[in-house]
Amino acid sequence: MNIRRLLKHLFTTDGRVRRAFPPASLAAIEQAIQASEADHLGEIRFVAEAALDGAPLIRNQSARQRAIDVFSELRVWDTEHNNGLLIYLLLADHAVEIVADRGLHAKVGAPEWGRICRAMEAAFREGKFTDGVLDGVQAVTLHLVAHFPAAGANPNELPDRPVLR
Repeated sequence: MNIRRLLKHLFTTDGRVRRAFPPASLAAIEQAIQASEADHLGEIRFVAEAALDGAPLIRNQSARQRAIDVFSELRVWDTEHNNGLLIYLLLADHAVEIVADRGLHAKVGAPEWGRICRAMEAAFREGKFTDGVLDGVQAVTLHLVAHFPAAGANPNELPDRPVLR
């Protein structure tokens, strides 16, 4: 177990996430997701988590593994076209992960998701949390529009409201 990581997680509080994403920021992110989803058939979720606790922390769970767990818990995979997408931030690790359902991931791929994550992380390092997320939503929107453009009925299958944990 990495003691430094353990301490970072123990001292990164929920309050830190709420300061990074105040109500106005959450509203802007929700509006960006709603606007994005009007242009394509995909579904976007954003989750920011302060830190790991309990068993995941003791097991030294990676941000990627946690993002996959959250993807499953929130049922982001449960979309008609297999094109749900999770943007996940683990604040204690300063890590962003994108988990895309198989229909979308097969068309875009890990290198592109990684590029978007690194750009978001760079914005976060500068303290630009809202801008980083909005830029990330815009970047994934380009892929969703290219591969799953809106056509006909476009039901909102998943909530657009950001989740803070």
